[in-house]
Amino acid sequence: MTTMEGLLLAAIVLLALMVAGMLAVGVRLVRRLAAPTAPTGQPLSVIVDDPEAVAERERQRQTLVELQNSVSDAQTALEAERRSVAAARAEATAVRAENAAAKAEVTTSRAEAQRVLDAAHAEADTVLQRAHRQAEEDAEQVRSTARRTGEREIAMLTSTAKDQAAEAERRLQRLDERERMHAAEAERLAERERQNVEEAERLAERDRRIAAAEAELAKWELGLQSKEQELAQAQEQRRKELERVAGLTADAAKSELVETIENQAKREAALLVRDIEADARSTGESRARHIVVDAIQRVASEQTAESVVSVLHLPSDEMKGRIIGREGRNIRAFETVTGVNLIIDDTPEAVLLSCFDPVRREVGRLTLEKLVLDGRIHPHRIEEVYDVARFEVERMCQRAAEDALVEVGITDIHPELVTLLGRLRYRTSYGQNVLKHLVETAHIAGIMASELKLDPELIKRSAFLHDIGKALTHEVEGSHALIGADVARRFGESDEVVHAIEAHHNEVQPQTIEAVLTQASDACSGGRPGARRESLEAYVKRLERIEEIAGAKSGVDKVFAMQAGREIRVMVRPEEVDEIGAAVLARDVAKQIEEELTYPGQIRITVVRESRTTEIAR
Repeated sequence: MTTMEGLLLAAIVLLALMVAGMLAVGVRLVRRLAAPTAPTGQPLSVIVDDPEAVAERERQRQTLVELQNSVSDAQTALEAERRSVAAARAEATAVRAENAAAKAEVTTSRAEAQRVLDAAHAEADTVLQRAHRQAEEDAEQVRSTARRTGEREIAMLTSTAKDQAAEAERRLQRLDERERMHAAEAERLAERERQNVEEAERLAERDRRIAAAEAELAKWELGLQSKEQELAQAQEQRRKELERVAGLTADAAKSELVETIENQAKREAALLVRDIEADARSTGESRARHIVVDAIQRVASEQTAESVVSVLHLPSDEMKGRIIGREGRNIRAFETVTGVNLIIDDTPEAVLLSCFDPVRREVGRLTLEKLVLDGRIHPHRIEEVYDVARFEVERMCQRAAEDALVEVGITDIHPELVTLLGRLRYRTSYGQNVLKHLVETAHIAGIMASELKLDPELIKRSAFLHDIGKALTHEVEGSHALIGADVARRFGESDEVVHAIEAHHNEVQPQTIEAVLTQASDACSGGRPGARRESLEAYVKRLERIEEIAGAKSGVDKVFAMQAGREIRVMVRPEEVDEIGAAVLARDVAKQIEEELTYPGQIRITVVRESRTTEIAR
């Protein structure tokens, strides 16, 4: 009997007891209701009309109804429990069948387990026997290994003991040797003491001789001092006599001697410089001239590059009124949008655009040109045309920069540098277009590098980017060489290119061959005839300053500036300036001009010393 069956049987018994108790209570109540007396023992006829009896009877009836309902519910529950018991019995029967199958399976498993256990016992006995044999073999090997190890250790201990005995013997021998050495050292010390005593006696004798010599020397020193005093008096008398005879003091004679030596040194230095320059010219001037001339000839660029146009021609003077607009609103809107000052004067059929930024000036010129061609000029139209013109100018700048890069042969360059190069299309320097100047300089530098067996690509890149800072001179303070070096460094150019850019006007001393060739190619491009122009005022001031520098030198008679200031002829007085002095004068004038003036190309200084002798025949 399982636990489930016991629980079900207990529940059935409990329900049966509850039903029996309820039936007993119901029977008692029925009997009480059927009796002719009231619950108090009085006759029913007496309490018929009693309200309390009526209420009591009603409560009893309700209680009876509730009991009947409870009995019916109990019967229903009993019936349900009976069905549950029947189902439980069926389930118990199925469980018993499963238990029987499980018992049979357990029996089979026990038999199988017993068989496996027997096989395991047999295998364990076999393994145990094998392990015993292996253990005996290992023990025998360990014993043999231990025996051999012990023998080796005994041999090692024996050899160590022998070595220690030999070492002790050697130590004993060394101690004996040291004792003998100590004895010999003691003998040497005693001998040295005897020698020291003898040396002390000799030193005492020498001290006595030195004292006598010092006394004799003191006498000689007194004599020498008296002679020196006599000699000084004689020299003073001689100097006074010489000054009286020559009519010069010692300081004047010294300064005259220094001046004579200085003039002689200058003369010798000028001779040496002249010889060195002649030697250098004979070997290097022809080679340098060949390289520079070949580079310039192979470039073969235009004599004068184009300049930025600031004047716009109009179809008629009536267009000026339309440009100004009612109460000047068109011209104000134009200047506000473009940032370019528009100057309208009495010049027939032309207006002038003025702006310090050449790119902005070109945008303004193109905007005004499109407005004049279109004919519709009002503030809103000006803004629309300005946007179109600005985009077109940017596109032309980008195309000009790309064309220049293709012409030079440079491909890997930062896009920002390309944009800055495009802005140089409208930038000029002394009338020379800067972008064309960069292309020309790069070609000259590449040809020079090829002639000198150098890397032309790096030198062409340095020369092409040397004036990149001029695109930012209107926006950033400082020299365009230093600005360009900072820009090139920021956009990843190499240190050689950056140094060549910052050193091409000597703001930084050139340290590499790339910087030197960049300077040379820049000078060749800007100094060739017709490449640049300057204002008349600056030109006149430069010529006047050149003549002042040369005329301020001693011995100069006349100064002539020739060939637009590219050559100076200095006429000197022959009685004041000799041949060596003429060479020194030319070098001093050239050095002072280099330090004080800024000029394109180079200036040649020629010193003319002419001696004329005139005689009249009567």
